[in-house]
Amino acid sequence: MKKLTEKMTSWIENEVKNAKANGVIYGLSGGIDSAVVAVLCKKIFPENSLALILPCHSIGEDIKDAQELIKKFNINYEVVELSEIYDSFSSLLSGKLKKNVHDDGLARANIKPRLRMISLYYFANNLNYLVVGTSNKSEIMVGYSTKYGDSGADFFPLGNLLKSQVIELAKYLGVTKRIINKPPSAGLWKGQTDEEEMGITYAQLDEYLTGGELNDKKIKKSIEMKIELSKHKRNTPNIFQLNNSIN
Repeated sequence: MKKLTEKMTSWIENEVKNAKANGVIYGLSGGIDSAVVAVLCKKIFPENSLALILPCHSIGEDIKDAQELIKKFNINYEVVELSEIYDSFSSLLSGKLKKNVHDDGLARANIKPRLRMISLYYFANNLNYLVVGTSNKSEIMVGYSTKYGDSGADFFPLGNLLKSQVIELAKYLGVTKRIINKPPSAGLWKGQTDEEEMGITYAQLDEYLTGGELNDKKIKKSIEMKIELSKHKRNTPNIFQLNNSIN
């Protein structure tokens, strides 16, 4: 873990330096992935790193966990309350739907991470900071993210770490135990958990991604389908290639 931390901090520092940026900014949700990113960023940029707590009808316990981490590591932060904006914006959009079109709950929930992305880039632009993404490899491979929401960032330090590896790194870095031990959740609605929404556990997903043989063929098929259907989230948008021979 020591060697991994050294490599990751060096990589993050180089990303910022190469972009000629002044520092880094990230969303701090109270979950384990953003907590690990927060501690790593604090190590490299003790003064030029900023955590944004972005409540949007969020669970109070998550905000409390984020603030506890901030206190422990003396992290610079700001709180931007997005609930009122979310209510107004989602109401405006749903009001424009035709009567025969169903107002999808997930589509509305996905407005939350997209509002957070906008907030992060507002601060990043003004401070000349880079936005640090907090997604890990397990989530990225099955597309467990909101396109142009939490997937919208300048770089992803945890992008090649499985969830199990993030947990081990969190323990090494001294992330608070409450954050490490609680069920992973994107906080999109009350009681929502990552594993329940995905229909698979992180243990099963990590086992598959490391080449293990899953006994449950149904779970294996589900993972493979998620990987296939989420390809568009891992690729940049296609660009039409103009053939020079066209007159």
